[in-house]
Amino acid sequence: MISYNDYQRLSLNDPLNPIRQLIAQAQVQDSASGKLLEFVECRKTRLHTAIKLPEDQAAKGLADFIVRYIKHVPDFIDAIRTMAQEAGIYSEVEPLLKIASDYFLSPPSIIDPHSQLEALLDEAYLAHRLLEEVNDRFMAKSGIPLAPMDMTVANVIAHELIGEPFANELDQAVLFSAELLLNEHKFETGNIADYVNTHKSRGWAEEMERWPCLVDDLVISVEFDSESITRH
Repeated sequence: MISYNDYQRLSLNDPLNPIRQLIAQAQVQDSASGKLLEFVECRKTRLHTAIKLPEDQAAKGLADFIVRYIKHVPDFIDAIRTMAQEAGIYSEVEPLLKIASDYFLSPPSIIDPHSQLEALLDEAYLAHRLLEEVNDRFMAKSGIPLAPMDMTVANVIAHELIGEPFANELDQAVLFSAELLLNEHKFETGNIADYVNTHKSRGWAEEMERWPCLVDDLVISVEFDSESITRH
């Protein structure tokens, strides 16, 4: 069900409202149809053995994970947008955030229009993987992430839930978008250099406290002891 806080947030004058509204509508639809629980009941037995589900109510745990994973996208975009605006680097970061938003507002044709929350899972995976890819490349280049978030484990779980080969197709779409983005926008302005130097010296504690979504734990864990999950 949708919480009071969700409705309260939708009432604010927020440019991310269209995405939040899509998510809220999908939750309403799913509360009537129960399709998300049907989806996770079908998927949970096919997940990699490294993914450890809650012992009680595994299907509910997966369904809750999917909803939180989807809702993290506008939260992350909001946090990165505000950080970038305050640091004077919004013009450099805006194209990245626009692509991540457009995955929801104008999803690529590769997305199958199945039940709303399942489709939003695919769209959220595209957005999260794009942010992860750009973050990783920014870190390799500058020594710090563009934003202090790590969705690697959550993205592995989402990849498994979506299933192959489709999840691999989504990964390829992300890599293509990341290449186009980074070829056009190099993140090399003086303001970017100042941003990097500032966070190298003082870290990210202030941002992590201000935006809990950056460090939120989605509960489900992955253990890589015996085998590792790799993307192809």
